[in-house]
Amino acid sequence: MDTHVRPGAHAGPALEPGRQAAAPPLRIADLGPMLRAALPDWWPVLAGLALLFVPTFISLFSGAWISEEQGHGPIIFGLALWLVYRKWPAVLAVPAHATAGGSRSGWAVLAFGLAAYLLGRSQQILMLEIGSIILVTAAVLLVKQGAAALRVLWFPFFFMLFMVPLPAEFVALVTMPMKMAVSWVTEHLLFAAGYPISRAGVILQIGQYQLLVADACAGLQTLLTLEALGLFYLNLMRHPSAIRNIGLAIFIVPISFSANVIRVIVLTLITYDFGDAAGQGFLHGFAGMVLFVTALLLILAVDSLLQWSLRRRAGAAPPRTREAA
Repeated sequence: MDTHVRPGAHAGPALEPGRQAAAPPLRIADLGPMLRAALPDWWPVLAGLALLFVPTFISLFSGAWISEEQGHGPIIFGLALWLVYRKWPAVLAVPAHATAGGSRSGWAVLAFGLAAYLLGRSQQILMLEIGSIILVTAAVLLVKQGAAALRVLWFPFFFMLFMVPLPAEFVALVTMPMKMAVSWVTEHLLFAAGYPISRAGVILQIGQYQLLVADACAGLQTLLTLEALGLFYLNLMRHPSAIRNIGLAIFIVPISFSANVIRVIVLTLITYDFGDAAGQGFLHGFAGMVLFVTALLLILAVDSLLQWSLRRRAGAAPPRTREAA
């Protein structure tokens, strides 16, 4: 059946000259065929990146990333890769005119990233070596797909910054006050609960055992890791309320502190009840899992509380009345 538009009838908005109709949104299910179609163009780049960075990842998985201080590194990197995979349909949906020829600034970023990698790898400067991974991959995306594609993937690249280790001097400067605060709160809570505990600086004395609150138990890296996981949660939830997003991001700081206190309390009680060997063995690593599970539950609880507060506030707001003309 033919259709026609009567004279004077509204036929919908006409496209402006030079503009094209928006393409339908791409789905994750369509990503497999798209990746296979793009493989002939991308496999030399992927092979070059693998040849460059595989030695670094071997060193990380056998060294820094198995330590307690940097153990969050593979988690951050894996989540970032998943975010890139999730966002890749949006990268492919960038208009062709925005990606044609890539971005010339990508070559400058690539040169800087390769220089940082060479310096970090040769001088064993872990901050430069890991940071160069972010720079080089961002530069490759700029060269191949342009700045519009990088804007689509800005959060995964920002998220990877949390796996870059900070200078040891800065970490030590910031960590000491945090350890003192965690030790003070742990002492007072356990003393109030009736345990024979005392404190000298960051050393806790409970019964016959002395425990040193280490950097990994109450340090800056733990705070940054939990902040990264909180931002990852916010990115997935996509809350429309700015108050809810900003409030949750701010609350992650006291949540991290509370989780650290709970971890130190758990380790202290394990040592007091089961001995020093138990406190330093498998249960020590288990307490680390308790830390992140506790932090995750607190983040979900605070997010639910913020959501309930906003809904109650919206429900209590009086309806607006329109004034008569």
